[in-house]
Order: sequence, then C-alpha cells, then structure tokens
Amino acid sequence: MSKKNILSEKILADWKRVCGLLRINFGEAVYNSWLHQIQPLHESPEKLIVSVPSRFMRDWIMSHYNDRIQDIWKKEVNSSQFVEVIVSPQVRNKAESDSSSKPESEKKLNSIDGVATQEFGLVDVSASLDPRFTFKEFVVGKPNELAYAAAYRVAEAKNVPFNPLYLYGGVGLGKTHLMHAIAWHIRESDPRRKVIYLSAEKFMYQFIRALRYKDVMSFKQLFRSVDVLMIDDVQFISGKESTQEEFFHTFNALVDQNRQVIISGDRSPSNLDGMEERMRSRLGHGLVADIHQTDYELRVGILQSKLQQLSAKNVPDQVIEFLAHRITSNVRELEGALTRVLAYSNLVGRPITLETTQEVLRDLLRANDRRITIEDIQKRVAEHYNIRIGEMHSARRARSVARPRQVAMYLAKQLTARSLPEIGKQFGGRDHTTVMHAVKRIDELRHTDSNLGEDVDLLKRMLET
Repeated sequence: MSKKNILSEKILADWKRVCGLLRINFGEAVYNSWLHQIQPLHESPEKLIVSVPSRFMRDWIMSHYNDRIQDIWKKEVNSSQFVEVIVSPQVRNKAESDSSSKPESEKKLNSIDGVATQEFGLVDVSASLDPRFTFKEFVVGKPNELAYAAAYRVAEAKNVPFNPLYLYGGVGLGKTHLMHAIAWHIRESDPRRKVIYLSAEKFMYQFIRALRYKDVMSFKQLFRSVDVLMIDDVQFISGKESTQEEFFHTFNALVDQNRQVIISGDRSPSNLDGMEERMRSRLGHGLVADIHQTDYELRVGILQSKLQQLSAKNVPDQVIEFLAHRITSNVRELEGALTRVLAYSNLVGRPITLETTQEVLRDLLRANDRRITIEDIQKRVAEHYNIRIGEMHSARRARSVARPRQVAMYLAKQLTARSLPEIGKQFGGRDHTTVMHAVKRIDELRHTDSNLGEDVDLLKRMLET
C-alpha cells in the first residue's frame, strides 16, 4: 500500500480546506505557480508529509511560504503536527494522469474549495486584496464616516444588515480601500465564507468568456453560490446590456438567498447613465453611502497615519499642513506627494523642510494650481445652476442666486490655494467673513441635503477632470 493511500478522508478534506485558505492568503497567481501542486502523502502524530514535483519548488516554498502554511494547518486543523515538504516527481505525473482520464462531463464543471472552474481551466475570478487596505489603516473623518461605519457593520454582521451596500465617491477617496477592508475582515473572521471581490470590468470579461466557451451555466453557478459578492466600479457596465442583464439576475438570486452584495461606483445609483432603470432601482434599494471629498482635517489625519505606517518622524508639522492645504484632489495623490518628499530626503540626505518640499513637488503643485482657477469654478457652477456668471459678483441675495454663489465659494476654498480675502475679492469684493460663512454653510448642508451634496461632488469631479 502506498503512503498516499493510508491518508484518512478527514486529512484529505482538511488539506483541501487549507488549500482554499492558501489561495485566499497568497492570491491566485502565487497559488497556481507554487502551491497548487502540493500533495499530501503521509501523516503521523508528529507531522504531515506533503510533496512537490521539484527541488526548486520545494526550496522556494520553504523560503517564502512555509511559515504561513504551518500556521494555517495548525490553526485550521487544531493540530500540533508539523508540515514537512519533500520532493516527489511522481506526484505530478499521477495528478496529470488522473486529470486526463476524467470524463468530459466531470471536466466541464468542478468545484475547488467552493469556487467553480470551467472547462477552459480554473478561472481566477476573485482579485487579489491589498494587505494595506484594512479597517485599521483607514482614516475616518466627516467626509467618509458613514461609508466606514456601514462597511464595518457589513463586515462584522452575522446576518445581512442591508442589501446591497452601495458605496460611491470620486477617484482616490477610499472606496476600494473599504471594499478590500470588508473582504479582509470577513475572510479572517470566518474563512469558510465564500467571498468574491472583483471589478465590474472583470465580471464582464468572465461573462463574455463563458459565452464564448458555451459554459454560461458554470459562470452562473460560480457567482450564485458565494456568500458575499463584491463588485467594484459598477459604472463600467453602463451601456453593456448583456452584462447588465446577467448581473441583474445574479444580484437578484443572491439577495433572494439572503447573501450579501456590496457594490461601489463613482456616482449615486440614480446618476448612473447607461444603466437600466430596474438596475438603478435595485442598487439604491439597500444602503447608499457616499464618500465626499476630503476636508483639511481628514487630509492631515491621512498624512499622519501614513507617517506612522512608515515610522517616519522627521517631517515638520508645517510640511504636513502645507501638503494638506495644497494637495486636495484625492488621497492617492496626497500620499504620493508625501512618499516623494520622504524618498528625496532619504536618497539625497537632505532634511525635510518647507522649502525642499516645494522644490521636490514643484511640478505637482504647479499642476494643481493650473488645474483649477476661481474663474473656472464660477463658470462651471453658473452653468450647472443655470444662472448668469455675473451673478457671482452681484449683490443679489435671492436663494436661487445666493446658494450657487456659496457653492462656488466653497469649491474655491477646497480646490484652490487662494486665501479667504483673495476669494472674496473675486466674488464682487466680498469680505473674508462672508466667504468663511459660505464655506461653513455648504460644508454643513452637503451632509444633510443629499441633493446639494451630490451637486457639490459632481461639480468637483467635473472641475478636476
């Protein structure tokens, strides 16, 4: 009797489950390249012996993945056994032989750890998760506190609290971070739950691929058998009728089974142009949580969090304040600016000062200044609210004019580096206290008036494009 034959069904089932966790931890690319050929051979009270086809593969696994394999095996199986990796080329030959001898009906649709595979090979449907994108690393402020609270509630909940959870906001504001954080939290707290996270673009690609290979049933079974389905950037399938149709039915099937659906987009469901009305209605049926543009306080918090992550202690407060004032477009650009400053100081050996920061970021600061002017803002806001641009300078106090003017002042403060007196001067010579009042008023209203909040977010995106 061979060593493999004496393995119990329980050990084989345990190893299969561990393989599923390895795929989740390391991602599909690493799993397919290095880990999927590991085969259990023999067990004793002290150790489980597993085999790979080559010495090079064994050495690579031992150098890069061994510690995690040991941890997962011991935790999942509740065992003190050590996993020993040996070389056995016959294992690969046996696996290939077994695969080639399967009937076509069995090859067409299998299931590996609860994830379906199609006849044209294992489909890596779930995207890799960024280990930096966790709840712990997400900086919370007024612009994103609702989205954060909703995301955390979904990740923690044993039962579906609202379906779907729809997160929306502009580029680089944290939607993808929250999506990854939800997936990480669920996978760590309950690894047995099947979670698929992917972009809407990849969902469409997989659907088209299934159509091409005449294997739509495999596709349906895959996506409708998960516990949590997460689709990022849903606006991508706007105008794609066939993909929308399949997504709509997948969405309904999961909701009917009380499975959690989490969606993100760059605008609210009602503003998704090219999306069918029934789809927009479905997306808005659960909880819709928007992520607003960052304010100054949140940008300071993000920079301080980044410094803590990098263990950087040599950045003066005035540099942090300068970056928070000047880099307002999105979080990615803000963090990228700080990274450039730190890298320059480390490589060149110069201390970080306000002067060196301005020198290093000259192109980025110039681009931000060039990108938006107060005149641009006034023109865009006037067009949006259908008023004459001259009303931005007039003394009229009618609500239909005063509110757009306040919005323009608010955007001027958020999107330019101009001071309050400078902004007031461009709005008919108004006092800086008038500008301050307008900024404060719009900042309050955009959190309580959803229509105004959407107007402000839309205008920001249009101006920054």
